Amino acid sequence: MTVEIRSLWLMPCPEDEAFLASLIGELAARFGTPNFAPHLTLRGDTNATFEHLHEDARAAAAASQVFAEPIAGIETTQAFFRAFYVRFAVSAPLSRLKQRLDPQEAERFMPHVSLLYGNLPEVVKAPASAEFGQRLAGRAITFDRICVVRSGQDIPIADWTIQASVPLGR
Repeated sequence: MTVEIRSLWLMPCPEDEAFLASLIGELAARFGTPNFAPHLTLRGDTNATFEHLHEDARAAAAASQVFAEPIAGIETTQAFFRAFYVRFAVSAPLSRLKQRLDPQEAERFMPHVSLLYGNLPEVVKAPASAEFGQRLAGRAITFDRICVVRSGQDIPIADWTIQASVPLGR
């Protein structure tokens, strides 16, 4: 029997999703890296059933409202899935969602939306990081739903699929 790996993603509202997707596409074209949907992972790479995750997402979404988070900065690392990302502070709404959906990882929560996946040298990413830092300065991202997603480190990025979407506040 094949185990399905899923994640729970906090998604930007349609306008911010389109904006972030354009940045991801721009970086993917510039660096020859994968394109993917912008998201903030609340719980990643779990083998919990779809039904369990969907119910958790519904309960967490019902207890939350749509909210905006100011961008704290643009950061880079050598980690493939965090090569280049928008960083957010651990605000009260983000902390509550993480605590509710992934309490065992709440202490290590580093809220971010990746803009580039890949193994690129820092010297290559640094100029783009400075450029995007200026372009995104003072901007906030509005989050409006939680999605159950078939995704994981061992699933090809092109095969990641949203299986359910639950609006915040319902």
